[in-house]
Amino acid sequence: MNDRHFDELATRFAEKIYGGAKGAIRLGVLQADLSQALPQRPLRVLDIGAGLGHMALWLAEQGHDVTLAEPAAPMLDGARQRFADAGQRATFIQAPWQALGEQLAQPYDLVLCHAVLEWLAEPQDILPTLLRLTVPGGWLSLAFYNRDALVYRNLLKGHFRKLRSNELAGEKQSLTPQRPVDPRQLRTQLEPHWQVEEESGVRVFHDYMPRDFQAKAALADVLEMELAHRRHPAFAGLGRYLHWICRPR
Repeated sequence: MNDRHFDELATRFAEKIYGGAKGAIRLGVLQADLSQALPQRPLRVLDIGAGLGHMALWLAEQGHDVTLAEPAAPMLDGARQRFADAGQRATFIQAPWQALGEQLAQPYDLVLCHAVLEWLAEPQDILPTLLRLTVPGGWLSLAFYNRDALVYRNLLKGHFRKLRSNELAGEKQSLTPQRPVDPRQLRTQLEPHWQVEEESGVRVFHDYMPRDFQAKAALADVLEMELAHRRHPAFAGLGRYLHWICRPR
């Protein structure tokens, strides 16, 4: 299995996601978490696997110095256009994460790694690079596709055969993440070098709602409830994605 990079189809898919409730909730939770965790001063920010630049643009608009690293040309072109339309500046690097250690001389105050781990052949391999690219006392914003939520979703659908065979990964050309992340395994891998300081679930209930309820619910109300319950001890772990804010030990 190889790392999955995104093509034109995936770019169109991402645009569709961010144009709807799923993307709005994801951005809302990540932005709320970072607003609470970060100091009120300009930071040097690196967004690894920046995609279409939604989070990076928001951070640039807060006054931060942002670098976007993205291996897929269609995604990076979309991010450049988004920044140009907003009148914001940034540094854009087309490169996979494996090349960043050589290309980037100085570590960053804040490193974003959102929806990247689940597309890697060996997700744990990126962790030393994330550490090297984060300054001592800095922050790592880590968001990943939650295996527990995928298991629960399949339980609700009665997909017991799939669960018995442990076939949860997406196909090679599928837009379902190829390597859903087990949060307990990831926590063990992070433990020697990182302290997880804040944890939130992203879409802790939205994706489990019946479709007719989703259609009737106002986005503002859904987002309010998602933000209110993102750290609930019983619900946070059901988030389709999990967002952890980490500090180097």
